[in-house]
Amino acid sequence: MNTPMPPAEELALIDRELAQLDARRLYLLSRRDWLLRLLHQPGGTPAPVRWGPAAPTGSAKEASAPSAQNVLLTLGAVLLAVAALAFTLVSWGSMGIAGRSAVLAAVTAAALGAPVLLLRRGLRSTAESVAAVGLLLTVLDAYALYAVGMPDLDGTGYAAGAAAVLAAMWAGYGSGLRKLRIPLPAAVLAAQFPLPLAALAVQPGPLQLGWALLATAVLDAALALRVRWAAAVAAVASSGALLIGVAQSWSAGSAAAAVAPAALLLAGAALGVAAAWREPRASAAALVGALAAVAGLGGVVRPGLDPAWAALVHLLLALPLLAAVRGSALPAAVRRGLARAGAAVVALVAVAAASAVVPTLVARLRVLGEVWAATTLGRDPYGPGAAVPLALLISAGAAWWLSRALSRPEPAVVAVVLGWAGLFSAAALSGLPMAAVFAAQLAVTGAAGVLALRSPARGIRIAAGVCALVGAANVSLGALDGRTATFAVWGLLGAGCAAGAAYGPAPRPVRSAAAVGAVGYATGVLVAVGAVSDLAVVWWALPVLAVPALAAALGPRLGGVRLPVEIAAAVAGLLALGLSAGRAGTLALAGVVCAGAAVRPDRRVLGWAAGALFAAATWVRLAEAGVTAPEAYTLPVTVPALVVGLLRRRRDAQASSWTAYGPGLAATLLPSLLAAWGDPGWLRPLLLGAAALAVTLAGAQRRLQAPLLLGGAVLAAVALHELAPYVVQVAGALPRWVPPALAGLLLLAVGATYERRLRDARRLRAAIGRLR
Repeated sequence: MNTPMPPAEELALIDRELAQLDARRLYLLSRRDWLLRLLHQPGGTPAPVRWGPAAPTGSAKEASAPSAQNVLLTLGAVLLAVAALAFTLVSWGSMGIAGRSAVLAAVTAAALGAPVLLLRRGLRSTAESVAAVGLLLTVLDAYALYAVGMPDLDGTGYAAGAAAVLAAMWAGYGSGLRKLRIPLPAAVLAAQFPLPLAALAVQPGPLQLGWALLATAVLDAALALRVRWAAAVAAVASSGALLIGVAQSWSAGSAAAAVAPAALLLAGAALGVAAAWREPRASAAALVGALAAVAGLGGVVRPGLDPAWAALVHLLLALPLLAAVRGSALPAAVRRGLARAGAAVVALVAVAAASAVVPTLVARLRVLGEVWAATTLGRDPYGPGAAVPLALLISAGAAWWLSRALSRPEPAVVAVVLGWAGLFSAAALSGLPMAAVFAAQLAVTGAAGVLALRSPARGIRIAAGVCALVGAANVSLGALDGRTATFAVWGLLGAGCAAGAAYGPAPRPVRSAAAVGAVGYATGVLVAVGAVSDLAVVWWALPVLAVPALAAALGPRLGGVRLPVEIAAAVAGLLALGLSAGRAGTLALAGVVCAGAAVRPDRRVLGWAAGALFAAATWVRLAEAGVTAPEAYTLPVTVPALVVGLLRRRRDAQASSWTAYGPGLAATLLPSLLAAWGDPGWLRPLLLGAAALAVTLAGAQRRLQAPLLLGGAVLAAVALHELAPYVVQVAGALPRWVPPALAGLLLLAVGATYERRLRDARRLRAAIGRLR
């Protein structure tokens, strides 16, 4: 009978329909049994039955009938196979030649003939098991024939011939009994061995084995046009051939030695592209084939080149594959496979090139070991050559072209990063003088900054901004090797950041980052000015304070970048205080800057900072003058401050106690507390404790928050100061295990009453919050 469907598909369809008929038959038989029981039970009601393919009438079964049958048949086939192996390998020698031949022939004929009768009776699964045993017996027959009748023949050659004969026999057997599923796949599996074994028998070598595997893959691919599952076998065989070709190409010591592996790889590439051309779902075959072609052609020139230049050659070979994106004349599978292969090679080369650039950039950290060690700029000692930046730039161009061809933004972002990496590292990796390296890297960094400011695409803007930040940090670090380079590079970068911050059309985050960079570079240049002046470090703070002063003077003129500029200027001010080591003059100047900024209504909070800085400058000056009794200077300030606060509270009953009494109380209590902690006598702590107690009681009586908290804190600190020697003495007398044990008990107690303690803490916070 001729049908439009392939035999394998029609066979699978018939099997599915038979399975459905079997399930329907089981259901109808179960329904019939239930109806019979219903008829034979007058007045009774049979047990409820579950409607389905097989309604159970008894206890639940853990395995269905087909699965149990398959297990039994598989187990029986395995036992028969083991028995046959034992007979062939152990009992063979105890029989004569005639007996051996008769036994094997009879058993094999019986095993291969029994499935015919079993199929006629409808016992298909049993026939499959017996046929599997028969196929195994044919393998044992071939082995027995070699061991007894042809022991002098070459084993590899005999195995090749036996595999070919067995494949032909199994194919004919499966064609005769089409209801059996095992013989035809077994024949295809056996057909994988004749050519490779024959090649090894004629001329042993990896390339001969590779060609044999490739020829086998061609036959499998031809078979896959009719039987789809043969494609998997073809993929395995071709993969083995390509792996052999790649290994031989990489191990070749010369271009001439790499020609033969290249021919094998190109033949495999042709097979992959042909498979994708014929089968729409085989784009992976075209991808693997294209990669094999690149590896084969690149392997011919690889032995005579450095690794970096060899990678560049592979990149150039892969670029034409990207053109398949627009190759409308090619089938879709071939187009996708070729384009993906080209993109994969470009990505691999780009990653390898980037990994070679990173150590060069990180090497500039060595300058931190000795800043300004070089008096003149020499050459960059870390330049291996121009292949790496060239590969990065070519990869960037390919990514940009893909972005245009595919109309997608992701490749454009990758192109920006790769292009920046290639241009930034080109001068250093080429071994140019350091002055030229800095000039080129500054130009690349500026170009990235301009792109971050003006690009309409968000992804490109972010990528360019990150590249500009990394480039600026790296070139700034390298400039620390010389004084002239530091001033030149940092000055240019600061000017560029200031220009970027002033560029109005740019997004606010980019402008803010540029403004912070401008403040940072200005601070760095001023610190470098102090270092060049050969003055003491404490004097470096004076020029640095010019940065927060300028930020405070500009104020609203800074526009949208005002807040980030002021934050960066505040950090510069803290740096100035650290450089001055807390000198009174620097503290006073910082207070003046904060007071000037606090003049504006939206920066009133800086008045507190100004007051704190003025107070700190005063106490530092008093400490430098050797004053041991700060109360003589604080009480004259505290009394009028409290009077002013009292008058303000009378005029404005809603005024906070911190505003009215906080500055006056803190002016005396805090300096006295610091003096009391360093005073070994008892009079000052006693007087301070009494004053703090009075202030605390007054705050509690008047329900004022500032006196209550300030007085209570000072009183607790004085008490702790007085008890500290005794606590230390007791702790020294206790065994070492006692403090951890006490801490553990405390934690257990707190944990046991955690909820109640938390509730009490909330009540305390609410009570303090109600104070004024």
